[in-house]
Amino acid sequence: MTEMKEMAEMSWTDERVETLKKLWNDGLSASQIAAELGGVTRNAVIGKVHRLGLSGRAKPARSNAPKARTSRQPGTVHRKTRVVTATRGNTAIKAELQPEVASIPAPVIELPPVSRRLSISNLTERTCRWPIGDPSSEDFHFCGCDSEPGSPYCSYHSRIAFQPATQRRKVANG
Repeated sequence: MTEMKEMAEMSWTDERVETLKKLWNDGLSASQIAAELGGVTRNAVIGKVHRLGLSGRAKPARSNAPKARTSRQPGTVHRKTRVVTATRGNTAIKAELQPEVASIPAPVIELPPVSRRLSISNLTERTCRWPIGDPSSEDFHFCGCDSEPGSPYCSYHSRIAFQPATQRRKVANG
């Protein structure tokens, strides 16, 4: 264990430590500092910064203007970026960005079926038993469309009645 620590410490000369301190205080990221110094990883820079107790660094320059938000329109193509890292051993030596195209399909809006407006006495095992309206009103009826095999409801009402658990959680939390 101490041999590994000594090997890691060997590349930190006084000159490199001073450069590290300057770059850290200038607000460069650990990755940028590692690239500038060469021969060390981002994690080695972070470890050295913590061992030296460096803090209170300058914030990277950012614009105070709020970022413009883009709305995602259905059916539009959005670009994502994927980082591909080539490695040798445990040390990352190269990272490049490759664009990845993602398409968001337009939502499908399904209209309810035209109800056959059946009363309870007209329902069979092959008709949808989805209640429509207020049971105390004269206009109350059941869907009456052809039901799915083994289900009391048509395909439309089955999707409403039997939602996957993850979808129910999204609706409840949303």
